[in-house]
Amino acid sequence: MPKTIPARATAPSTPAPHSRRWFTLITVGLAQLMVVLDSTVVNIALPSAQADLGFSNGDRQWIVTAYSLAFASLLLLGGRLSDLLGRKRTFIIGLIGFAVASALGGAAGTFGLLVGARALQGAFGALLAPTALAVLTTTFTIPKERARAFGVFGAIAGAGGAVGLLLGGFLTENFDWRWNLYINVFIAIIAIIGSVLFVDHVVRTGPRPKLDIPGTVLVSAALFGLVYGFSNAETDGWDSPLTWGMLAGAVVLLVAFVLWQRRAAHPLLPLSIVLDRNRGAAYISVLIAGAGMFGIFLFVTYYLQTSLFYSPMQTGVSFLPMIAMLILAAQLSTNIFVPRFGPKVMVPFGMTLGALGMALLTNLDTDSSYVANVLPPLMILGFAMGSIMPASMQTATLGVDRQFAGVTSAMVNTSQQVGGSIGTALLNTLAATSAANYVAGHLPESAEVVADAAVASYATAYWWGASFFAVGAVIAALLFRRKGQGLSLSDPHPAAGATAGDAADRDVLDAARVAAR
Repeated sequence: MPKTIPARATAPSTPAPHSRRWFTLITVGLAQLMVVLDSTVVNIALPSAQADLGFSNGDRQWIVTAYSLAFASLLLLGGRLSDLLGRKRTFIIGLIGFAVASALGGAAGTFGLLVGARALQGAFGALLAPTALAVLTTTFTIPKERARAFGVFGAIAGAGGAVGLLLGGFLTENFDWRWNLYINVFIAIIAIIGSVLFVDHVVRTGPRPKLDIPGTVLVSAALFGLVYGFSNAETDGWDSPLTWGMLAGAVVLLVAFVLWQRRAAHPLLPLSIVLDRNRGAAYISVLIAGAGMFGIFLFVTYYLQTSLFYSPMQTGVSFLPMIAMLILAAQLSTNIFVPRFGPKVMVPFGMTLGALGMALLTNLDTDSSYVANVLPPLMILGFAMGSIMPASMQTATLGVDRQFAGVTSAMVNTSQQVGGSIGTALLNTLAATSAANYVAGHLPESAEVVADAAVASYATAYWWGASFFAVGAVIAALLFRRKGQGLSLSDPHPAAGATAGDAADRDVLDAARVAAR
């Protein structure tokens, strides 16, 4: 059985390794995979679900939007709850809730029940995702092992979308669309057993901090408005009053949240966490990579299925080389390159590769082949994501006081989710405009013109995706500190709520300083 560790016990000068830490990595990796792949695995099943339940094309978007809205808006609350309630307890609750929601969705007999189940999945996913990363952060304190663990976790975070396409295609073609939801039950059961056996329970001593309810309401409403606004822009266009109303409201609420965090006695997200230069750079990098990554999956999937006429299963298999390169890059980056060069070199390098890969995709046309024209840029993009995500995730969570590990981890997930929402909305809008302009300039309209218009619209999206990565390379190069300047671990003003006399936390910071050097 796992150990019970007092939160304020005096630790030795070198952090003691978690006795079953690699099993813990497998457990949190399964949970992360379940949450990430669920953002794409259901997309493949949508046509079958629509035919079965009989909902309209206009309603179809809510199967995806319900999940993303609940997930994005509740992430910071989920991360803070893991800090307050204990990570093991929160992790198990999140797994059970996600499994129950998935079972309800799989058994749904009506459109309304399916949407409700997807929203419930998103809510428990918001509890589960930051807790998984926080468990990893506090479990692996030895620099070399921490790098290896974050390499695996970052690879899962980056490849989950592609795995979702592959798994969704397999389940939909060989079983039934409902198994895209039922599969989560089996994954969750394995992860629950692993968490009971291998995740340590930390007993908090001393007064328990209070939940910042006003801050939670403000930021949850702001994130809801932000994601809803971009989702609405994708479907109703940028001239929709609802789109701009939601986005404007989100900005006002975010400003109010920041002002409140400056005076709150128990802030939900201490501003010193976000304003730290290295962590801020990491969050921005994850956001930009998220925007580009969703664009890759979305438009390459469209191209493979509508231009090359691939089946859902063939489309999923087509992304396997990208996943392999992502995993390879993640391991090389975290174990060799980041310790040697630091994130200031590796993240801009990954962003530059991402821009190159997206630029190569613009050469695709209706006569292109997978091996000669699609495979090389996908492999480059896989290596790019493997260079960006693990390094950014590790930097974003390094050196934070243990009692804020959950909400700090939640910011990573929030950045990726918001980036995906922004990228999907912007790229879809730009692609649709490009397609309409192409058809208008090549009248009379024919099947060939429509096919060429689709490919031209994808190229527009790829060019904009390349620009995202290019801007990300510049920002990362400017913001990340040079190796040797540390990772903001010597800040004499720790985050609000930090306890200076916490010997265990000091040992974590000491180990992190070694990694930074």
